[in-house]
Amino acid sequence: MPSKRTTQNQIDELSQKREEALLSGGKDRIEAQHKRGKLTARERVELFLDDGSFEELDPFILHRSNDFGLGKQKFLGDAVVTGHGTVNGRVTFVYSQDFTVFGGSLSEVVATKICKVMEQALESGAPVVGLIDSGGARIQEGVDSLAGYGAIFNLNVMASGVIPQISVILGPSAGGASYSPALTDFVFMVRGMGQMYITGPEIIKAVTFEEVTHEDLGGVDAHAVKSGVAHFSEDDEETCLTKVRELISYLPQNNMENAPRKQTSDDPDRLVETLNEIMPDNPNRSYDMTEVITSIVDDREFMQIHERFAPNIIVGFSRLDGDTVGIVAQQPKRLAGVLDIDSSVKAARFVRFCDAFNIPIITFVDVPGFMPGTAQEYRGIIRHGAKLIYAYAEATVPKISVITRKAYGGAYVAMSSKNLRGDINYSWPTGQVAVMGAEGAVNIIHRSEIKESKDPEKTKIELVSEYEKSFMNPYTAASRGFIDDIIEPSETRKKIIRSLKMLANKRDNLPPKKHGSIPL
Repeated sequence: MPSKRTTQNQIDELSQKREEALLSGGKDRIEAQHKRGKLTARERVELFLDDGSFEELDPFILHRSNDFGLGKQKFLGDAVVTGHGTVNGRVTFVYSQDFTVFGGSLSEVVATKICKVMEQALESGAPVVGLIDSGGARIQEGVDSLAGYGAIFNLNVMASGVIPQISVILGPSAGGASYSPALTDFVFMVRGMGQMYITGPEIIKAVTFEEVTHEDLGGVDAHAVKSGVAHFSEDDEETCLTKVRELISYLPQNNMENAPRKQTSDDPDRLVETLNEIMPDNPNRSYDMTEVITSIVDDREFMQIHERFAPNIIVGFSRLDGDTVGIVAQQPKRLAGVLDIDSSVKAARFVRFCDAFNIPIITFVDVPGFMPGTAQEYRGIIRHGAKLIYAYAEATVPKISVITRKAYGGAYVAMSSKNLRGDINYSWPTGQVAVMGAEGAVNIIHRSEIKESKDPEKTKIELVSEYEKSFMNPYTAASRGFIDDIIEPSETRKKIIRSLKMLANKRDNLPPKKHGSIPL
């Protein structure tokens, strides 16, 4: 007769299987992961989430393929760890690809696990974070693996603008696997570990004869500086995951909620006297816009996004009187704050994220125009600049702008101007709202007068001075209602906070439509 199985026997069997699942690809492969200087999938989850909060899903799932000897290689949970926990006490869903199991490759059941956790995140209205460390599609499973990627991409799109999606690149992310992170809201990378590319160095060499290393092709510098695919770059996993937690603290759980408030002792009526002296007398001299931002926001805390990409514009999150705000600002220290292709796209994407998740947008304007030149024109500065115009015009969240100095031409219009439905538009007395700079304007308007003058240089200087006095100020724009008030720089924090309070219950609807046609 077969031996009778007791409840304790069954509990012991469960414990045994859990221990097996925790071993992932086995002790040797875990050791190999550590030798590479990398944490395991489970270690990453535990480090990222609040202590003891992780609830795992599908730890006993197994792949179903028997081709190419896979039937003899089965690991509980397969190549991804999924579940939910909390970040600073708020529910967060997570999936962590396990490189110790078939190099973290995507099988049919791995895709099923990832899709399940994404669907639950959507249903629960909570962020989802993907910890990426994968060799790509599991080739042995062929089209089933590709179908799995398609299902993930589809959910990325369905979740876009509904819940925050964050990708953390902690290993390879090659081929089609790189598209899922690109579809998410924010991408983090760790130097020396994370790599993203569509085709690897070997294929590039075979097709184009170009030789490039994995790091140069798809590492941190490639994507945080050059391509803009990565929003954050960090030196190690712990710092990176801490940064992800910080980002989440600024965000709402979903598009139906507001971001959480953070208590602050920073006086909302605090004057910032240093701002009365920050502007150089020479309009061609630069200053640091980050100093303007940090001096105004709560406790000088500002989380910059895309810091190393298109640094001529600044975007990031901060708080004013405890509430999250998104900040967009020119950086006069880099390319004089001019708008080019990369900065336009960078700002447009950020504005659209803020609008999707009910985050007010504060814009600091010091822009001499769009970048001139054939390189910009041939690459489509018209189309890419239009993205920024589209983003600001489409946004229905509170929009407050402050002109600190230059606001010239179409670039002025693009930067949350009154004509793009800006709610409150301030200017410092140093603001210069004009079609273009004084010298350029004089060269066009008074071309004949200067040419025919006995002393063209003297005449030009006099005309430039006259133009500056008459037009290079904010008062003409204010007289027409395009600027709501001209404020002392020291009052900026107080004025913005009071405007935010006034706009707290703002309601603004777009015309009924399926969606607009942004100039992609």
